[in-house]
Amino acid sequence: MSKLPRPGRRAALVGGAVLILGGFGYLLYGGIGENLVYFLTPSELLARGPSAYDSPLRLGGQVVPGSVNWDAEQLDLRFRLSDGSREVVVHSKGAPPQMFRDSMGVIVEGRYTRAAVFESHNLMVKHSNEYRPPPGGEHPAAYYREMFKGQKS
Repeated sequence: MSKLPRPGRRAALVGGAVLILGGFGYLLYGGIGENLVYFLTPSELLARGPSAYDSPLRLGGQVVPGSVNWDAEQLDLRFRLSDGSREVVVHSKGAPPQMFRDSMGVIVEGRYTRAAVFESHNLMVKHSNEYRPPPGGEHPAAYYREMFKGQKS
């Protein structure tokens, strides 16, 4: 003779399970949508039109050669980012990563403004995971100075 739960207890268990699953569903549906950060190229960003404004995004591409403008006193960096067909102006406050330079692949996190400028709060450089020390007699700090040679400082 098997022992089955009483009908009232069974209804409470089923109701509790439905409540817990419903809570998880709400958290997944509501929480993920607000916290998604999309990764786009400049062409994809510009194709979105006005719907791209003020949404948190990650934008990836190559730094356009000759477009880097670095003000060391103000910690103000401006450059253009391209995917080969379209370009977006990027503005970032704070010192760039030491490896940052023209023609390099970067990812910026921030928001695209109505002034057609991507305001970045985080700048990441793309690089290989293979470390190579500088050639004999050269120092890494010299690369950083060379990178911004001729820029406003």
